[in-house]
Amino acid sequence: MPPMLQALKRYYLAQMARPGAAGLLLNPFYFARRGLYEAVRAFSGQLKGRVLDVGCGTRPYESLFAASEYIGLELDTPAARARNRADYYYDGAVFPFDAESFDALLCNQVFEHVFNPEHFMAEMNRVLKPGGRLLLTVPFAWDEHEQPHDFARYTSFGLTAVLRNAGFEVVEHRKTMADVRAVCQLLNAYLHKVTTTGGGYLDIVAAVLLMAPVNLLGAVLRWVTPANPDFYLDNVVLAVKGSRR
Repeated sequence: MPPMLQALKRYYLAQMARPGAAGLLLNPFYFARRGLYEAVRAFSGQLKGRVLDVGCGTRPYESLFAASEYIGLELDTPAARARNRADYYYDGAVFPFDAESFDALLCNQVFEHVFNPEHFMAEMNRVLKPGGRLLLTVPFAWDEHEQPHDFARYTSFGLTAVLRNAGFEVVEHRKTMADVRAVCQLLNAYLHKVTTTGGGYLDIVAAVLLMAPVNLLGAVLRWVTPANPDFYLDNVVLAVKGSRR
């Protein structure tokens, strides 16, 4: 691939994960991805030392953290192995680390795919040092995705209860895009799902012609319509490891 096309591809992929202004035109999931990026960036200074990214995927937010060591953990699947971005792989049961090995944990858009949430939370608690911090993001309003491994949605109250039962105390809880942008994002998620071809360039054309106008409309309407804290896209929670009750 010519260098110019490689640069354009890198720019496009950056707009998919951490969208800027150009993402309004290119990214069908602009509001969801922008909301997550802004929230993770705001909390990133709270995670220091040895940081474990649980379900790291492509590690889209790694550069936001001033970690002494940043380690990616993934479920051991052919897709994860092919992606080759994790430092460690595990069997879905026990994290391959000793107890109290990490100063902080990031778990981004993974928890809804966990079928055994109590055990998963217990593992995160086990590998985290006392007083260590967990930054957890999980959808509230979203369609089924990564089928058939999409198992749950969490309200702010349900997520708080799950964390407390696992020995964590919530420090701060944010709700992303708690306004008309959430409605626009769900419309674009629908349009993307019914028009996507997997053909690359055709999907970009569809995003520009069909979904960019919805993004632009949401960006304008947010200033003239009221917020709604009960309807939002994602939960972003900063929690600290405490003691079980």
